[in-house]
Amino acid sequence: MDRDSSDDEEDSQTLIEQNDRKSQPLPTSSPQRRSSSTTLDIESLGGSIRRRFFRDFNKRYYYFLLVIFLPLLIVVVVFSADVRNLFSANISALRLDSVTDRMREAELQALYLLGQQQVSLFSLLNQSFPFHSNNYNSTISNSNSNSSVNYNSTFVFNNFEGESLKFKIEDLRSALLNQISLNKQIQQVLLSPHKSGSANVSSSDFDNAAGPFVGSGFGYDRCRKVQSRFLERKTIEWKPRSDKFLFAICLSGQMSNHLICLEKHMFFAALLNRVLVMPSSKFDYQYSRVLDIDHINQCLGRKVVVTFEEFAQMRKNHIHIDRFICYFSSPTHCYVDEEHIKKLKVLGISMGKLESPWKEDVKKPNKKTVEDVQTKFTSNDDVIAIGDVFFADLEKERVLQPGGPLAHKCKTLIEPSRRIILTAQRFIQTFLGKDFIALHFRRHGFLKFCNVKKQSCFYPIPQAADCIVRVVEMANAPVIYLSTDAAESETDLLQSLIVLNGKIVPLVRRPSHTSVEKWDALLSRHGIEGDSQVEAMLDKTICAMSSVFIGASGSTFTEDILRLRKDWESASLCDEYLCQGESPNYIAEDE
Repeated sequence: MDRDSSDDEEDSQTLIEQNDRKSQPLPTSSPQRRSSSTTLDIESLGGSIRRRFFRDFNKRYYYFLLVIFLPLLIVVVVFSADVRNLFSANISALRLDSVTDRMREAELQALYLLGQQQVSLFSLLNQSFPFHSNNYNSTISNSNSNSSVNYNSTFVFNNFEGESLKFKIEDLRSALLNQISLNKQIQQVLLSPHKSGSANVSSSDFDNAAGPFVGSGFGYDRCRKVQSRFLERKTIEWKPRSDKFLFAICLSGQMSNHLICLEKHMFFAALLNRVLVMPSSKFDYQYSRVLDIDHINQCLGRKVVVTFEEFAQMRKNHIHIDRFICYFSSPTHCYVDEEHIKKLKVLGISMGKLESPWKEDVKKPNKKTVEDVQTKFTSNDDVIAIGDVFFADLEKERVLQPGGPLAHKCKTLIEPSRRIILTAQRFIQTFLGKDFIALHFRRHGFLKFCNVKKQSCFYPIPQAADCIVRVVEMANAPVIYLSTDAAESETDLLQSLIVLNGKIVPLVRRPSHTSVEKWDALLSRHGIEGDSQVEAMLDKTICAMSSVFIGASGSTFTEDILRLRKDWESASLCDEYLCQGESPNYIAEDE
């Protein structure tokens, strides 16, 4: 401290002496000069004091500035380094985002191309193997008064003969379905990263990029309606003689089988120029509750179908079947057993001997032509019967055309009654809306039935749920209408597994009738609410009106829905059998 103080004093003294030497005048002895010298010394001392003050102030000022700005300088240096790191990180992130965007674009482009391939595969499948082209070849097991039917779908091309060719066709169809299934799996893999919570991809991105796979991209509707071929039909005119009748007999299976049988009877009646007589409700179902008989006559523009009651009045209650010309000869003539013959006689119907013009087995029906039928079944008798023709293989390509084989001015001849159609529409407006999927989920008695087939059609609930979710994703539908005979334990499990994008897709079933709800008031008003066949037809009608339909392979209930969808032009490209092309992932052993 003392050292510093003495140094300052020496510096100050040296400066004073130097300044004094510079400012001193020439020596003089006069008093005036001495007085002037004294004044100069005082002024010189005052200037040195000021200079010292300012010098000390400047030093402190510099220290002050250094203390203030040095931390700021450090902050600036550190911040500049962080900024450089930040920009470097942002540049790296931008580069990574650029790569990610290119990968995302490539994946979505691949999805689009796979979607195009899938459409082509479906188009090839539909052109070569129409979805509704099913062979009613079946194995029959008697139970009570009806028979259960093993309904195997097999398409047979025109002019193709031989079992070996049929197997080749089935192999080709199976191969196409496998490729479609593989295509779907690849699309799922490519789509999965884009559906994760971390990916910032909206559903509209999928629609616009994935195109055919999800919803409608590039103006493309993946589940659009099947193009109508109604005008391309090959039909025949039904112009019956008013005094010639064909007595319909249908015994195989349940209502759906009987409707198929009736449709074929109409074809036979047209070929033989006869009026068709509907079965009595005492012998068969009460068709007037579920079908509109007058609708058939209006579509043809003439009287081609009469009820049993109308026929009885025309014959003055003396009903006699002049001739039984049985289409099937085995296992029994006309596929009518003794019990049903007795029921016919109880109705006051007399008949002659049952005979067949050829050997034909219901288990192995042969393909027949129009000429075959007209040659063997043409007769001058007033009333004839040919027995149950559910299994008949007659001009399959014509029968399975949209609208059927007969020329008429309606979309279809056999359709639900007007009351059932209106009730279905009201239910859809109340619970479902325009876009919904319909699922026919048959379970009761189906496990054993399916497991005897070459490829079982009975799927475990989790596998079935996966298949359903895939269709839901394609159709982009908010709700599913469930038509089923399954137990509640099965439907509850199924509902819990129908989840898409974290949301449960509701399974809607028809509720029991209550006075509060009015959608089914029309049925109640006419006393047919609660009728099992009416409810079954109502289920069919709702399913036939859906945007997309998932059916049960091997079920004629499903096949009748498909017929209606085809005829009503409501069939979709996404329509399919449940888990179509797949085998159950677990199959129980035989008994």
